[in-house]
Amino acid sequence: MDPEQSLIEHFAPILTARVAPHRPPLPLEVGTRASPLALAQTREFLSLLSRVCPVLRGMQVFREHAIVTTGDAVQDRPLAAIGGKGLFAKEIHAALMEGRIDFAVHSLKDLETTLPPGLVLGCVLTREDRRDALLLSQDLPAPVAGADALDCLPEGATIGTCSVRRQAQLWHARPDLRMVALRGNVQTRLAKLAEGRFDASLLAYAGLRRLDLAREAAVVLPEDVMLPAACQGIVGITVREADTAVRGLLAAIEDKTARIAATAARAMLAALDGTCSTPIGAAATVSGDTVRLTGLVASLDGTFLRRISGSAGVADAARLGREIGLELRALAPAGVLT
Repeated sequence: MDPEQSLIEHFAPILTARVAPHRPPLPLEVGTRASPLALAQTREFLSLLSRVCPVLRGMQVFREHAIVTTGDAVQDRPLAAIGGKGLFAKEIHAALMEGRIDFAVHSLKDLETTLPPGLVLGCVLTREDRRDALLLSQDLPAPVAGADALDCLPEGATIGTCSVRRQAQLWHARPDLRMVALRGNVQTRLAKLAEGRFDASLLAYAGLRRLDLAREAAVVLPEDVMLPAACQGIVGITVREADTAVRGLLAAIEDKTARIAATAARAMLAALDGTCSTPIGAAATVSGDTVRLTGLVASLDGTFLRRISGSAGVADAARLGREIGLELRALAPAGVLT
């Protein structure tokens, strides 16, 4: 039996059970944030699921729910001022726990490390490019090939960003730069940059690629200049812990390498126990049976910045993350991890 037919035979009973005669023939409900990027990620996920198990296409079992989260609705204040990272998922978690959706699609970098009781990270998808991209105003000249990554920014350039991680690393390298608060989805940020409200901005390169906007990146920043957010570029799917049918379905598309990388990075975050006002970065790479993790913690103004790297066997990814997190915590001056 070929693998595709095996998947069909395995999952057909699961899907049939969900539309059994004793309940209405509802599709599987998938929830996500309402931004164009979140919707693009959701459709990519559903397409992948359908490719792996073609029976899903014929049954037309999916229905999208675009959910406006508090983090998306409140755009005039930094995340730390309104409650932190969890505000990008609070309403989605509620919909999942109440049974209004069957699973939810998240940018894993925006998902808190401790999920509400009863919810689990059902699977993670293959990672996109995890680096940050520098976007320049039309008034600035194009970067010079071979120059240092930040040389394209003039003295005193204004940078539109609300990411404390990006601010701290930029200020550490270039104390002359001026930061201007900027929140909103990818399209909003590109529009404000085009209006000339600042000289440059930064976005996750993965998001630009997923929206077919990679051309907007003037420079893709190397990780020795800008360490990305933990799990940047990874899409994660949450599900009710007790919903074994959906969890079994998601297992078919789990990327084991991305899961190991995410496990290390999220364990580091949990050990640091920082907030959205703490500049933290992490990058985990899996090579064969080894996972290597680099973690970063910094002060808001970039005057303090420490990186630590380490390696372990893939089975010890969580331990590696905890150890690096605890070591960074021990190095951080009072007040950094608030």
